[in-house]
Amino acid sequence: MRLHEVKELFQIVEKKKLNDAVVMVRIAAPLIAKKVLPGQFIIFRLDEFGERVPLTVADYDREGGTITLIFQIAGETTRQFSLLEAGDSILDLAGPLGVPTELPEGTKSVCVIGGGVGCAIAYPQAKHLHSLGLEVDTIVGFRNKDIVILEDEFRACSDNLYLCTDDGSYGTKGFVTNVLQQQLEQGKKYDVVIAIGPVPMMKFVCKTTEPFGVKTIVSLNPIMVDGTGMCGGCRVTVGGKIKYACVDGPDFDGHQVDFDELMRRNGTYKRQEQECNLFRKEVQ
Repeated sequence: MRLHEVKELFQIVEKKKLNDAVVMVRIAAPLIAKKVLPGQFIIFRLDEFGERVPLTVADYDREGGTITLIFQIAGETTRQFSLLEAGDSILDLAGPLGVPTELPEGTKSVCVIGGGVGCAIAYPQAKHLHSLGLEVDTIVGFRNKDIVILEDEFRACSDNLYLCTDDGSYGTKGFVTNVLQQQLEQGKKYDVVIAIGPVPMMKFVCKTTEPFGVKTIVSLNPIMVDGTGMCGGCRVTVGGKIKYACVDGPDFDGHQVDFDELMRRNGTYKRQEQECNLFRKEVQ
């Protein structure tokens, strides 16, 4: 298959900026759209010189043959991705990868929690669970009103939506854990809590649910290279055992995750990333 034929498979159908730092793209990927389930991810490369970047699938249209990706502009690859427009194509899109989210048998009531860009991953969870007829409460948190995303979409698939901002500029002032704690203390019964977002947020959601004995699933985002379990870069410690997020996850029992180790590992290349961003600004 020639290169131009491959690129036609992964054409951007729609692009939208959700805020100054977050972009949504809908891409033609019929084989992935046919199989992908909530919780799974893809790995993309923009071109033959590009790095491999994992992104959880935010939505999918099986009939239309498209998948939706939502990403934050955080480095050079996502910056370049954000400059593409509808009609442009990317070289590689591998997936679906990872294990779909699994709920305990008999689950009837679920609380889906998203933080920041993690809401892009929380949304397909809430949408799917709502479509199954489950009771879905959704708690989403952002730093301020200006970066709120997917509010209307969450309202459409939630029995109750609780929106929080750190500074109180929109919705309830405070963190998602404040709302969750209040709900649990008032006697709200959830069979499962699904938390997706920054690692510290997921850690404290788990600390909030643990005293109440509520099963809590988290979607982890460790450093990842190949996405097939061979490189070992995405290893995490769960229940005292080594797991690989790309093939064993990305979903895990949050009460068993060593979050402190995960945060240390995620910061391994922080200095190099800062130097790279500084160099890019100097040459622009």
